[in-house]
Amino acid sequence: MIRLTAERTPAGTSYLATGQGHPVVLIHGVGLNKEMWGGQIVGLAPHFQVIAYDMLGHGDSPLPEPGTSLEGYAEQLHELIEHLGLPRVSVIGFSMGGLVARAFALHQPQRLDSLVILNSVFNRSAEQRAGVIERTRQAAEHGPDANAEAALSRWFSHEYQAANPAQIAAIRQTLAGNDPQGYLTTYELFATQDMYRVEDLGSIQAPTLVATGELDPGSTPEMARQLASHIPGAQVAILDEQRHMMPVESPRLVNQVLLHFLQQAQAFKNQSKGIVA
Repeated sequence: MIRLTAERTPAGTSYLATGQGHPVVLIHGVGLNKEMWGGQIVGLAPHFQVIAYDMLGHGDSPLPEPGTSLEGYAEQLHELIEHLGLPRVSVIGFSMGGLVARAFALHQPQRLDSLVILNSVFNRSAEQRAGVIERTRQAAEHGPDANAEAALSRWFSHEYQAANPAQIAAIRQTLAGNDPQGYLTTYELFATQDMYRVEDLGSIQAPTLVATGELDPGSTPEMARQLASHIPGAQVAILDEQRHMMPVESPRLVNQVLLHFLQQAQAFKNQSKGIVA
C-alpha cells in the first residue's frame, strides 16, 4: 500500500506526489478531494510521477475568492506545477476537474503534454441544464450535502453501493464536510461552464482522450463524443456498464484505459523527438 503525506505549495494548495517518470496530474470532481484517486495512484505510480491535489474550496486547499472564474482554478494548477518545477505535464480531470483541465489546456498549452477528460460535461441539453441549476439552488439553500443521496445514486451502481457501504458513507461524509461557500462557488462553475471557450477547443494540440461511462447520466457518451469532435485528433472511450464514479468503482478498468493512452502519448512524443525507447 502506498502511504503518502500531503504537502502544500506556497499558495496553500494541498497535494500528494509519488512515483517516478513523466508527471501526471489528477484533478477531482466537485465536492470530492484528492483522496478519490487512490486506485489511480496505485495503478499509475509504477509508471509515472503521479500528483493529486485538492481544488480550491475542497479538502485542505484554500477557499476560492468570491467570483473566482474557471481561469482561477486553472491558475491553481499552474502554481502547483511551477512549485514542483515541472515544465510539462499530462493532466487527467474528472467531472468538474475535466472543466479545469480544459481551461488549463487553453491557458497553458505550452505546459501540457497530454490531456484526459473523464466523465465530464459538454453542451448540456435544456433539461440537463435546468436540472443542474436546480441542484445549485438547493446547494445554496441547504449546503453541500443537499443532493447527496441523489448524487450517490447517479454516481455508483446499486451493486457497488450495497457491497461497499463504508466507502459510500465516507464519500457522503466528504460531501457534507465541504465548506458551503467553497462548494457553491465551484458548483456554480460546474453548472454553467460546460461550453467554456468552445470556439477555442480546436486550438488544443496535445494528444487528448475523452472518456465516460456507458451509463453515466450526467456526463453522457454523447457529451464525450461531441466534446472530442471539437478537439483535433481526440480519442473517445465509452466504458461498458460504467456510471459516473468509474475511477472509484472500477479502478483497474479505468487504469487500463489511462495507461494505454498515456503510454501511447509518450511514445508518440518520443518518436517525434527521435528518441528510441
